[in-house]
This record gives sequence, C-alpha cells and structure tokens, in this order.
Amino acid sequence: MASSTQFHESVRYTTEAGAPSHRLNIPRLLELCPELNSPQTRVLDIGCGNGSVAARIVKSGCTIVGIDLSEYGIQIAKEICPAGRFEVLPANAEILENLGEKPFDVVYSLEVIEHLYDPRGFLAGCFAATRSGGTFVCSTPYHGYLKNLAIAVMGKWDSHANPTWDGGHIKLFSRATLSALMEETGFRNLRFSGVGRYPYLWKSMLIAGTKP
Repeated sequence: MASSTQFHESVRYTTEAGAPSHRLNIPRLLELCPELNSPQTRVLDIGCGNGSVAARIVKSGCTIVGIDLSEYGIQIAKEICPAGRFEVLPANAEILENLGEKPFDVVYSLEVIEHLYDPRGFLAGCFAATRSGGTFVCSTPYHGYLKNLAIAVMGKWDSHANPTWDGGHIKLFSRATLSALMEETGFRNLRFSGVGRYPYLWKSMLIAGTKP
C-alpha cells in the first residue's frame, strides 16, 4: 500500500512534542467527542505519529490504540503512553483486520487524509473500524473559496502547496468535498468545526460523523 503510506514512512520523530496543528485540533476533537471523557470509551488513533494526541486522550481513562507507519513515532508513542497499544500499520481499508480488534467507540485521524493517494480506501478502513453508533473524526487543512483566493492574491501557492515537499499534501479538501466523501463512505450526522486563524480562512477543519 505505498499509495497510502509514503508520508508516514518519511517522518522521523525525535521528540514527544505534538505538532502545532494537533495542539489546535485537540480541544475541538474533545468538543466533537464528549465520550472521550469516559473511561469506558475505546479509541483508535489513525496516523498517531509520536502518540502526543493519544497521550492526552488516555488521561481520561480511555482505552487507546494507535497506528502509524513511522517506526520512530511508534517507538516514542509506546514510551510516552505505555497504557496504549501502538502498531506500525498502514492507514488503509484493512485497518481493523490488521489490528485484530473489535470496532471502536471513537476513531479519529488528524492531518492524515491529505497525504494519501487513496482517501476512499482510507475512509473505508475508518468506517469498518468504527462501531455502529460510534463516532469518526477527520481533520485536514481547510480549503475554501475565500482562503484559496487570498492565497492566490498573495502569490503564496508555491509555498502553500509546494510540489517539491517530499511527503507533502496530495489532496486539498474543502468542507464540501470531505463531507461528500464521508457521506459516500456511509457516515451520517456530520458536524463541522473550523480551527485556527479566522472564519473561512481556517488553518484546519474537523468533520465528525456517526456510523449508523
């Protein structure tokens, strides 16, 4: 599954520090998923990196499992979050099968989908990994008319979507396109939250959906 894994293979985490985008996303993730405050909740972190988000989530007593293709990240995750289970696995349609787990109450994936050639396969895996009645949350950099226009007017597209960035962004999602893809996959009751900067110029967005 090279098409779904190149980015995470290239990342070499050296510390337990969380990414700036994750620090912005965590409060909104908790707002969208109040069940993350329950010790009975089973959680899957897809693209967990160095486990910085999982380490925050597990403080509420949740059971946490994380996957990523960065061996460096998984090693750090195991050190900073020993209560969790962390595995080097791809974010593809076989996530649950590869883990050998039952579906989770909450599945989240922060700033991963934009790096994948096969977002449909990825979301199919997320859907299968979410139990019926459970919640899936996906975050990705926000794109919309006003933000894209501002980037163009300022001549910033080369730096914003730099094609020379190894492991960079492959897909640029708007609220409409990510919502459509999640609904196509089967998620319902979608909820949106913009994160960072100003309305309609958001840095990132989170969309939560329920599996029927």
